[in-house]
Amino acid sequence: MTPNGAAAFALVAVLAAILGDAVGLAAAGLIVAAFAAIETGARSWAALRRAVLVMLPLAAFMLVIWAGIVGRSPSEIAAGVPGSRTAALAYVAGVAARLFVVVLLVQVVTLRFAEGTPFGLIRRLYLPLGAKRVVVVTLSLIETLRQSIDRAHTALIAGGIVTRTLSLRNAANGWLLIQTVWLTAITTVTARLRDKWPVESTLALLDPALDGAERRLAVRDMVWIGLALAALVIAAAR
Repeated sequence: MTPNGAAAFALVAVLAAILGDAVGLAAAGLIVAAFAAIETGARSWAALRRAVLVMLPLAAFMLVIWAGIVGRSPSEIAAGVPGSRTAALAYVAGVAARLFVVVLLVQVVTLRFAEGTPFGLIRRLYLPLGAKRVVVVTLSLIETLRQSIDRAHTALIAGGIVTRTLSLRNAANGWLLIQTVWLTAITTVTARLRDKWPVESTLALLDPALDGAERRLAVRDMVWIGLALAALVIAAAR
């Protein structure tokens, strides 16, 4: 499977999961599950675990708000009808299921090309060089923010302000941790944008390094894209 085929499949499957009702969402979910089982195999369990961890906090929060406090779904509020908690539960379940399918899809598509590097994967995509540059720079900044968070956390632990495990000290000094992480991240990103990248001519060197996209789709790509299109047709028809 080529990166371009995987990107097209993911885009169509996401549209089917978002636009469809319960039937369209189920069709998209079945196709994503089949893709995970065939293309990633046992590695899909890691993607499944991450999708659950992302979905559960949102589902819990929405349950408290819509089913616990509001007691009606948004559509019932818009229609001005009394509504019920059952409809609110159905609304929360639909949103959580869509998030789960989308996150799982992104994870399994990423795992499909885990043997390569992110830069190599972006290089093979058939996209404008400007779009590729934006994606590479965004991923670089995400990694920079992650390193800044680790450094800030380590510094506060070394200073005895917070601890590695749950404690009352963490509850009392949690705001200091947030401030330190924020200031460290902003300082690091600013230094990259203002000093490091201009000195190294990073942005000027990206375009020739990113040139070399694959333009052909494999038969395997067409099969998965066709299945995703079928799910999108089902979602659009209902």
